[in-house]
Amino acid sequence: MHGLMMDTPLVISSILRHAERNYGGREIVSVTADNPRHRYRYSDLCRRTRQLANALDKCALARGDRVATLAWNDYRHLEAYYAIGGAGYVCHTINPRLFAEQIVFIINHAADRILLTDPLFLPLLEKIAGKIGCIERYVVLTDDSHMPATTLKNAMSYESFIGSESESYEWPALDEKDAVALCYTSGTTGDPKGVLYNHRSTVLHAYAGIAPDVLNLSNRDCVLPVVPLFHVNAWGIPYSALMVGAKLVFPGPKMGDGETLYALMEGEDVTLSLGVPTVWMALLQYTEKAGKRLNKLQRTVIGGAAVPESMIRAFRDRHGVVVHQGWGMTEMSPLGTLNSLKAGMQEWPADDILRLQTKAGRGIYGVELRIVDDEQNELPWDGKAYGALQVRGPWICSDYFKLDGSAGAHTADGWFDTGDVATIDPDGFLAITDRTKDVIKSGGEWISSIQVENIAMGHPGVREAAVIGVPHAKWTERPLLVVVAAEGAKLDRDQMLAWFDGKIARWWLPDDVVFVDSIPHTATGKVKKIDLRRQFANYTLPTSPADF
Repeated sequence: MHGLMMDTPLVISSILRHAERNYGGREIVSVTADNPRHRYRYSDLCRRTRQLANALDKCALARGDRVATLAWNDYRHLEAYYAIGGAGYVCHTINPRLFAEQIVFIINHAADRILLTDPLFLPLLEKIAGKIGCIERYVVLTDDSHMPATTLKNAMSYESFIGSESESYEWPALDEKDAVALCYTSGTTGDPKGVLYNHRSTVLHAYAGIAPDVLNLSNRDCVLPVVPLFHVNAWGIPYSALMVGAKLVFPGPKMGDGETLYALMEGEDVTLSLGVPTVWMALLQYTEKAGKRLNKLQRTVIGGAAVPESMIRAFRDRHGVVVHQGWGMTEMSPLGTLNSLKAGMQEWPADDILRLQTKAGRGIYGVELRIVDDEQNELPWDGKAYGALQVRGPWICSDYFKLDGSAGAHTADGWFDTGDVATIDPDGFLAITDRTKDVIKSGGEWISSIQVENIAMGHPGVREAAVIGVPHAKWTERPLLVVVAAEGAKLDRDQMLAWFDGKIARWWLPDDVVFVDSIPHTATGKVKKIDLRRQFANYTLPTSPADF
């Protein structure tokens, strides 16, 4: 027997209608190429989104056709999110930090028909235009007075594209399982793979994000998403923020500029900000040099890479900001875990809380977690057993776009294999110890490169650190520590290795330390260890300790 409930579909246009009706006066602030501090309200967003939907409908698109964006975080990009998906098309967000060849690949693979782009990316697009014949129209996210000259065919300014359109629009009745957005992985181990989200998964993910034990998002918040709108839908903020009516502040092309971020946070009363560790390094370095304190920011969510204890401590001690580490993947929409304290933990000693905060957090409702051994046997949540991390849930991909099961990313019983190695403690807190492809096996035992990196990052003279395994005649592999020194710091190998005394097992100690000017990163800000392994492929370690 079925229950007697309305079968109302979960679609993103319902979020837009809710936001306009209940929070029409809430503000959205953006840094853009044509305006250093643009301001308007939710009501303006909704009105202009309907204009964009009308303009798209006149382009003879079919239901499910892909419309791409190549843009920073600002109000026009947010309008595209809702207009494209709400009208029944698929919003394909492209990461401009990818290599040109990868951008060509994913545009052609997605068969995008229209591309909305920031003016800053016109030179890139002009160089590759001959390789992406599927694009029929380019819409440049500016007005006519700021429209650059371009050789791109059928190019016009965004404001001209929508300017004459009606502000009325009847959002189509869509199936909640219709595709709404497409995001490609960064492709560090092959061609990028497309993850195709549907309306249902997107709305459920937004619901999960606003929960008190997750982002704790409400109408009283002002949110600055430094995580890009092209990076897994900015971790769901475009949907979660409108769901609760939070004020939004977008940094545009200035998302890596510590001074701009500080000015936005202080000037706009930002309470929550989200981003990857490299962004917060820039912000913390700026505030330290300028002698300034973050007075308005209350909490930050950090993901995309492991968060060093030193960063959590700096936010806490210098600025009174609480760090919530999170973990997820493009394939997971992306929220998987979020580090928030359970009942009673608030009374723990500060150092114990700090150690807990270095973990990736605990699972949120909607994501099931398990760790398994090489024979796919489930391992206990005891904080000791390490295994391959697998997940399943309603906002986790069941396959990749156009690959039809050939990626081999799912188990026979329907779990997605994340490629991470992890442990889970009895309280449910997840600790990522490595990527499967990055794990260091020394003498048959695992060494957590992430844990060694976090300890290295705690040294005041270290700006960034990475650990990779290099070949060893006796132990198969041994860890090599790669360090970028902080400005003005004078470090040597012995000083760096002495820092680990008493902090890790002796056999985990790196066999050598090399100092470099920079460490390569992926397009999403993660350390690109595949490049480090190539760089040090022929590296010869000094004589290692005879035994451990």
